[in-house]
Amino acid sequence: MKSSFKGYFYGIATSMTFGLIPLFTLPVLDKGVGYESILFHRFLFATLALGLMIIVKGESFRIKPRRELPMLLLLALFYTASSLFLLLGYNYMGAGIATTIHFTYPLMVSLIMFSIFKEQTDWITWVAILLAVAGVAILSLGDGGALKFEMKGLIIVLLSAVGYASYICGVNKSRLRTMNGRKLAFYVFLFTTVMITIQNVADGGIEPLPDLSSYVYMMLLAILPTVVSNITLVLAVQNIGGTMTSVLGALEPLTAVCIGVLVFGEPFALSEAAGIILILSAVTAVILSGSIRNSISTVVKKIRPRHA
Repeated sequence: MKSSFKGYFYGIATSMTFGLIPLFTLPVLDKGVGYESILFHRFLFATLALGLMIIVKGESFRIKPRRELPMLLLLALFYTASSLFLLLGYNYMGAGIATTIHFTYPLMVSLIMFSIFKEQTDWITWVAILLAVAGVAILSLGDGGALKFEMKGLIIVLLSAVGYASYICGVNKSRLRTMNGRKLAFYVFLFTTVMITIQNVADGGIEPLPDLSSYVYMMLLAILPTVVSNITLVLAVQNIGGTMTSVLGALEPLTAVCIGVLVFGEPFALSEAAGIILILSAVTAVILSGSIRNSISTVVKKIRPRHA
């Protein structure tokens, strides 16, 4: 029970911090810095911060090259693809909408775990996923039911969701599942930085940050939605599994919507309220799933006819 509580806490923490990405990214994008250069600075600073953290704690950087390196590279590839496609999606739609569309990854995680790894998923989890996806859909619709984004943008952000779902499943089902969360995140960020650097060089070079405030934004982006979010993600997956962790990610679009309203002055309509209620209902259903099952089981036993 204690392990599950910790897992839920870590899952909520990772989703809420991940939802802060637009808060630190959009001001730098508005200054003309390209999304690939933003990703380079984000993961470079995150790698340095994690490396320093590991040194301070006296932990080992050692890995088993033949057994662990290939999977670390694959996880970095998934994470790089997810990050690139998400920021690219900001060119086609608002950051809050992109984050809500990105949230379709819980359904993809469940489908991957169910179809490839044959993981059993109970009905409460499926109901929670449907509630969460319905909430995200409502948040993504404009007046008259029209979508707020282009189809090309939808495909791009869905690809970011596929990458993130693959990353979660990889952490959950590989031999890296038991690796120290800081060390796992460090190598994923290190290899992601290398991949982003190669991409930047191929596109003409890395753009420098224009001013001090941009460096502050990049440091915050590296610490909160990157270092903190990914350490807590690994801890959540280790404690409650990939499916439960992904459903708790419903708080990502909720955080993005709140930032849009409070920081960027986006309108808050009845549809947004309905979407948030559905998302919170999904999160509550996941957290209380054990109690719900026990309550239903108790009621069924009481009303079931007794046989002589």
